This record gives sequence, structure tokens and C-alpha cells, in this order.
Amino acid sequence: MALYEHIFIARQDISASQVETITADFTKIVEGLDGKVAKNEYWGLKNLAYKIKKNRKGHYVLLNLDAPHAAIAEVERQARLHEDVLRFMTIRVDEHEEGQSVVLRSKADKERRGPRGDDRRPRRDNNDDRGPRRDNNDDRGPRREKKE
Repeated sequence: MALYEHIFIARQDISASQVETITADFTKIVEGLDGKVAKNEYWGLKNLAYKIKKNRKGHYVLLNLDAPHAAIAEVERQARLHEDVLRFMTIRVDEHEEGQSVVLRSKADKERRGPRGDDRRPRRDNNDDRGPRRDNNDDRGPRREKKE
């Protein structure tokens, strides 16, 4: 059997438990056709780069599959028919990643670093770092007289 990564994006207005139900349905399809799900990762609700079917956000889910092509074709068919799935992508890989995916690792790194601004220099409220403003008329010279 071949190894695949299947990622799908579900609508933003459904709950995380409904996303888990969709994932369980896809898992049941794969296992019913003699395949297995090696890993199941819920990446959370993320912003989309552009609107898809009037949605600005989506629930991202990654499935690492070890299944025959017939199982993958059926999962993709069901994803096309499911109204809560906005987009999906299945790619064939030589081997699955061990441990967490890159998305979850970067998410854990952000949580470990703490809130933004802790490692930055203090903010200056008086804008001293920009230099003098140009409205002082000192370096311009005198005004020309108007001719009437």
C-alpha cells in the first residue's frame, strides 16, 4: 500500500467536535477499504489567504494514510460531496514524518516564546528615534514676498 498525506479545510462556523466527526468518517472509510490512518492532527481554526465559498477562516486537519488507491479515491469523493469541507488535498509521499508536523511544532514554539513584545525593546511614546520634524521652518530660510 502507498503512503499519503490528506489535508482538508472545514468551514469556520462548525464546531471542533463536528470536525472530529468528519475526520472519524474519513477514518472509517479508509479502514473499511483495508487502509489505516497513521496519524491524525487537528491544526485548529486558521485564517485563509483568500475567501473560499464566503469563508475567511477554516478548521485544518491532516491525516497520514497508509491505504490503497481505492480508499483514497473514496475519501476524496466523500470530501467533494461533504458540504462542510471547503478544500482538500491528497499527496503521495515516500515516508511519513515522525512526531508532530511542522505546523504543530511552530505552534508549540510560539506558545513557548510567550506573548509578543517580551523580547522586543521598550516602546517609545515620544518618537525620539525618528529625528526632528520638518515643520520648524529653521532650515528653510525666509519666505519670498508676494507680488500683487
